[in-house]
Amino acid sequence: MTNSYLFLIPISLVLGGAGLAAFFWCLKSDQYDDLDGAAERILFDDNDKQAKSEKAE
Repeated sequence: MTNSYLFLIPISLVLGGAGLAAFFWCLKSDQYDDLDGAAERILFDDNDKQAKSEKAE
């Protein structure tokens, strides 16, 4: 049982550190800056903007 802890604890620490490093990388590369903008852009189609501008002309 003790031998398994000697194997599992370092692996869990490495995986936890990798997850933490990935999280900090996401923060550093501005992945969480505009969460609402991407959600709103999905709802609106680019063709709608073009159709409105053509009607205005």
